Amino acid sequence: MSYKDKTVIISGASRGIGLSIAKALAKDGANIVLAAKTSEPHPILPGTLYTAAEEVESAGGNALPIVCDVRDESQIDNVVKEAINKFKKIDALVLNASALSLQGTLETPIKKFDLMSNINQRGTFLMGRACIPHLIQSDNPHILTISPPLDFADHWWGKYLPWTMMKYSMSLCVLAWSQEFSKSGLAANALWPKTAISTAATKMLGDAVFKQSRKPEIMADAAYWVLTQDANSCNGNYFLDESVLKDIGIKDFDVYANDPSTPPLTDFLVDP
Repeated sequence: MSYKDKTVIISGASRGIGLSIAKALAKDGANIVLAAKTSEPHPILPGTLYTAAEEVESAGGNALPIVCDVRDESQIDNVVKEAINKFKKIDALVLNASALSLQGTLETPIKKFDLMSNINQRGTFLMGRACIPHLIQSDNPHILTISPPLDFADHWWGKYLPWTMMKYSMSLCVLAWSQEFSKSGLAANALWPKTAISTAATKMLGDAVFKQSRKPEIMADAAYWVLTQDANSCNGNYFLDESVLKDIGIKDFDVYANDPSTPPLTDFLVDP
């Protein structure tokens, strides 16, 4: 299935995984609604919503950049309104916006806890809730959430309760929506990296982690495969990017490596 003329909303789309997925779909000629906060250059993080739109257009897609903080319901409603006004429909939603803080219960400031809760948990729910009435009118609607498989192993919960709880909230939305709207033909799936991905966040963790990370394109290629499947037969799955690509015959993963001579680092919330 091609994404030519199909409309996709992607949250957190100004850089990293979100932008890579946008560009992969843009190669088909998709309409990409880029929803992100970064409208002005950030002192540390690269790119803005508008440079992302330029990259999408260069890749062959039609870009609609809209400033959106997923913590704000009115801004989410505006994204949906503008998408419908310009492209008349929504065929897929990629829930990528997320906040990260790897700390334990006592070390996590309440301000940081609330930030993760409002972006990861509340923002995911609000964005899905706003888009679903339009998605179910598509002939092959998909929601793809960038969140981990549901695994209640002690060693994850015992390390990073606040962040783990918020990421699992995103995965629980997948579980619920895949059941609640299956009769409407809507597919809800999750995709998570098997290994660390080189984003702005991982660069802050140092050169060693960056060398052991893979490029965001591995997530984009896996996401493209998921989003092009028949929604009626591909629903309620928790995919890992490497597993998806291996299943479709990809064997060379060095092309995704920042440093092919360095073994990739297994990502958080994934057991080796």
